[in-house]
Amino acid sequence: MRILVVEDERKIADFIKRGLKEEGYAVDVAYDGQEGHFLATTNDYDAIVLDVMLPKMDGVQFCRQLRQDKITAPIIMLTAKDSVKDKVTGLDAGADDYLTKPFAFEEFLARVRALLRKKDLAVTTTLQVNDLTLGLLTHKVYRAHKEIILTSKEMALLEYLMRNAGKVVTRTMISEHVWDIDFDTDTNVIDVYINYLRKKVDEGHKTKLIHTIRGRGYTFKGKNDF
Repeated sequence: MRILVVEDERKIADFIKRGLKEEGYAVDVAYDGQEGHFLATTNDYDAIVLDVMLPKMDGVQFCRQLRQDKITAPIIMLTAKDSVKDKVTGLDAGADDYLTKPFAFEEFLARVRALLRKKDLAVTTTLQVNDLTLGLLTHKVYRAHKEIILTSKEMALLEYLMRNAGKVVTRTMISEHVWDIDFDTDTNVIDVYINYLRKKVDEGHKTKLIHTIRGRGYTFKGKNDF
């Protein structure tokens, strides 16, 4: 999943980005409201982390403008202001959640996960295709009841493929959702990671789940899905 962080304090922005990437999310960062608005309206984000006190366009104005632009990605606002009035203002502007600085990163991650579940309108915490399961909260993967150990990037790629099971996903789509805006599309990194997943997920199993669609990209299907 891809998250946009709009935060003008670079230390905080870098801290949030690093923590989210360690959890397997693709993360883009903007350091002012105008840059954030541009990214939010030109890219598809699964969630937005938004500071209230921003240069060029403050967080409340940013939030209102996004909702006017019909951008429905869930937004969690971060601010040093903790009054009820400030929280109400942020929520009325279109934010989905409000977190006061300083905050525990564990709580922040829990709130992000809650927003993503709400966005999907799904209560399930497990993805399953054929005999492969992925726990969204536990970050554990099993095939035929045998655990598969994945890196955070492999996990993110597998989750994206499973969420789009049965569909063809292009390399561009994968780069936008699993990597970040600085990803070099001229490299073969995506193909390399697909091969890593094939070895861990499909090797030794009669039914292959990861399939290459020549000239288009990849699809994730079990034998019975064709």
